[in-house]
Amino acid sequence: MSVSLAPRVAVKRDADTLRALVESGNALLSPEGGPEASAAEVVAWVAENFSADAAAVACSMADAVLPHVVAGQLPGIDVLFLDTGYHFTETYVTRDEVARALDVRIVDVLPRQTVAQQDAEFGAELFSRDPGQCCALRKVAPLQEALAGYELWFTGVRREEAPTRANTPLLQWDERNGLIKVNPLAAWTFDELLDYAGAHQVPVNLLMSHGYPSIGCAPCTKPVAEGEDPRSGRWAGLAKTECGLHL
Repeated sequence: MSVSLAPRVAVKRDADTLRALVESGNALLSPEGGPEASAAEVVAWVAENFSADAAAVACSMADAVLPHVVAGQLPGIDVLFLDTGYHFTETYVTRDEVARALDVRIVDVLPRQTVAQQDAEFGAELFSRDPGQCCALRKVAPLQEALAGYELWFTGVRREEAPTRANTPLLQWDERNGLIKVNPLAAWTFDELLDYAGAHQVPVNLLMSHGYPSIGCAPCTKPVAEGEDPRSGRWAGLAKTECGLHL
């Protein structure tokens, strides 16, 4: 359990082989007309077909439910934290708690530029003028580089979070990043997420109990009123609804 390590570089199978695994995996885990597999069953399928070195978990540190679910069957797995330089203090505290509490390997994924360097090139507060470009520089590109050494990544995307995520499958081929994307919590509700965290004493970002059901960078994340879309506090007042990681 450590922090700020470089991502592992696995010996990757070719894209056709990985695509075939997605097809066979979906037939097993999401059979037409049959019940969808549970999160634990999805992780079990991954553990049967991939080594821990070949997989990674992406975690925003809003909570550690996904790393906990995955590490139970893939101990020592890499957990990728996109350190944009704009996070809440509570988010960094959660990252450190995850490193201490779970059998995972935290990897801080950094942009090529510091905030100061980005400000010097593009002007201060790019996030307020062109949030799409800011996310591309500080999230999308760094994650793409980090994922190059893996065959598969886990995400915490849930269908109920937003209309853009309503059709999220358990397994999919991630064409942009060239690997398999696994969404074991796709069918979970926000209440189920919190119930799991409580039952298993999983680290949860303190902001979650202060009106932040979805937590991103501090300048672009606002509290959400009860009953509102959980992601309505992200880029509040802007047309933007996704950072670009899951498009």
